[in-house]
Amino acid sequence: MKSLHIIFLLSITFATSCKKNTSTALETQLQYPLADKKKTNLEKHDDVRVDNYFWLNERENPEVIDYLERENDFNDKMTAHTKDFQKDLFEEMKGRIKEDDASVPYKLNGYWYITRYEIGKDYPIYSRKKETLEAEEEILFDCNIEAEGHSYYRLSGLNISPDNKLAAFGVDTISRRKYTIRIKNLETGEVYPETIETTTGGSTWAADSKTLFYTKKDDETLRSDRVYRHILGTPVSQDVEIYNEKDDTFYTFVYKSKSKKYLIIGSSSTLTTEYRILKADNPTGEFKVFQPRVRGLEYGIAHYEDHFYVLTNDDNAKNFKLMKVDEENTLKENWKEVIPHRDNVLLEDIEIFKDYYVISERSNGLNKINVKRWDGTVNYYLPFDNETYTAYTSTNPDFDTKILRYSYNSLVTPNSVIDFDMETKEKEVKKEQEVLGGKFDKNNYVSERVWATAADGTKVPISLVYKKGIKKDGSNPLLQYGYGSYGSTVDPYFSTVRLSLLDRGFIYAIAHVRGGEYLGRPWYEEGKLFKKINTFTDFIDCSKFLIEEGYTSKDHLYAMGGSAGGLLMGAVVNMAPELYNGVVAAVPFVDVVTTMLDDSIPLTTGEYDEWGNPNEKKYYLYMKSYSPYDNVIAQEYPNMLVTTGLHDSQVQYWEPAKWVAKLRELKTDNNILLLHTNMEAGHGGASGRFEALKEVAEEYAFLLDLEGIKQ
Repeated sequence: MKSLHIIFLLSITFATSCKKNTSTALETQLQYPLADKKKTNLEKHDDVRVDNYFWLNERENPEVIDYLERENDFNDKMTAHTKDFQKDLFEEMKGRIKEDDASVPYKLNGYWYITRYEIGKDYPIYSRKKETLEAEEEILFDCNIEAEGHSYYRLSGLNISPDNKLAAFGVDTISRRKYTIRIKNLETGEVYPETIETTTGGSTWAADSKTLFYTKKDDETLRSDRVYRHILGTPVSQDVEIYNEKDDTFYTFVYKSKSKKYLIIGSSSTLTTEYRILKADNPTGEFKVFQPRVRGLEYGIAHYEDHFYVLTNDDNAKNFKLMKVDEENTLKENWKEVIPHRDNVLLEDIEIFKDYYVISERSNGLNKINVKRWDGTVNYYLPFDNETYTAYTSTNPDFDTKILRYSYNSLVTPNSVIDFDMETKEKEVKKEQEVLGGKFDKNNYVSERVWATAADGTKVPISLVYKKGIKKDGSNPLLQYGYGSYGSTVDPYFSTVRLSLLDRGFIYAIAHVRGGEYLGRPWYEEGKLFKKINTFTDFIDCSKFLIEEGYTSKDHLYAMGGSAGGLLMGAVVNMAPELYNGVVAAVPFVDVVTTMLDDSIPLTTGEYDEWGNPNEKKYYLYMKSYSPYDNVIAQEYPNMLVTTGLHDSQVQYWEPAKWVAKLRELKTDNNILLLHTNMEAGHGGASGRFEALKEVAEEYAFLLDLEGIKQ
């Protein structure tokens, strides 16, 4: 029996709701899928939610697969007239990318390491050269060869032993982020028989180059919860469990300090961290707790000589401060202040070198890089003078060097990798991102930062980029992007792909809504738990501001977000659907209550501090008030493209599938609603560097077609 009914839809057009574009409408008669309604009562806290599409979570059910495939077929038919345009967009975007590209080499333990690509190939080649860049290249891994026979392939956690002879690496061929760790002999090319399943992919070697520490994942929830010790040449079944993180709101990981002196096990939840340390030359010893976990205490550690430097929010330091402690007496009562807490400066990271340390900060939304000498004789900031930009410390594995590598870009400036001499203050641009095709000139584009006023009076920043000459008369198509969760900041970065919109008259806007950390840690705290609604209303208020200021209008405004940003999309189309002509929601987290009540789903328990624990009634009711799936009502919705991956481990495919099914049932308009499920990929989409561009081309073609732009 088929798991869906068919509704006959007469004379639906691909641009039905496109208020200013009827000349490109494609008259057709299509059948669109409507999922069977199978009533399931979900009861909690004496509250009953009726979920007619709960059954779509049965991944192995042929009826579910049938429904997803019929949605895909409907999507294909509805977008058939844009397929050539999608191909053109793909080739255009691909044509800007240097195919035979390579990373800037970095030196580690006597070798220069390089990641490069070859023309016509999707996957990276990892190589190294001994001592000098003129030395013969040694291919470590050619992922183009390794990926043969796999529809998805990702190598992760490449980790070279201290003696330079072995490489541990993780491979995922399913796209569920369950990596299998293998070990390769770099002298003989042999891959050893050891096969370590269901890991994070990452690992770290002890000083002896034969003891490997790695992190296992729970097979069902995919929470990384156990650290093991493996001895080279011994059966994996004999690996020793070193640490088991019993608290299901935490995940664990293992790495080595940059000084190479310590092995470190970390445990982390949204609000709390804890570390354990062990000298790397004593791999069979016992890890010592650095500072026991205290709810709400976050700290990170970096080792230098006989001290650890601790970045922490201790004692209500919301924007973090830097502390110092003797490596033998690491408890909190022994921490001494190095850089105090500042209300208007977020301390984000510390980079340790032999003579210098470098602090990454954020002030008024902008990145700052502060260089200091250990002896106190040097203290200065790298000069950045743009209105909006992105700068960050890059790959700096070498401890004994005066060279700081950092990256810089802006919405109009391609990314540069820069080596900066911290002693002479001289800088060398090692590589500037090439934009091929001969058409790009950064002087043809304008970037700016504007501030919208939210309903509660808060000023919300928006980063904008567009071609010169645009008039603020409301006629411009504008794509507004947002995320706003986990304190994750979407910086104003350069994108060659985005040029395909800008060159066709689009304005691109990043709304730095509360829930990220663009304006410091308090900006994050104002967009989580019982203040989550601020994320959604900020985005809506940014949209209203952009309309009021003439950048665009309701007929030309589009919104995009993915994952937790997909939650944002789901919320705003429920709350203010009239503002947007089209919305792209990628792998959207839209069934918040049901997911957060299911502790068997990957990531759920570790996110209680972000969203709340709905097993407590107060959190349950608040989540229910904004959960997109629970708040779909009979009203008009914008044109929408929803994408997901069948094997997504972070946002399960059934969330967007259920959401689309319910929207189809209740929405009162004839606007376009499309669901595209990648039946092979997971949360990150396709694995090849160019395959991913096909997904972007699909999204862009959807938006451009709504604007009547055909080429």
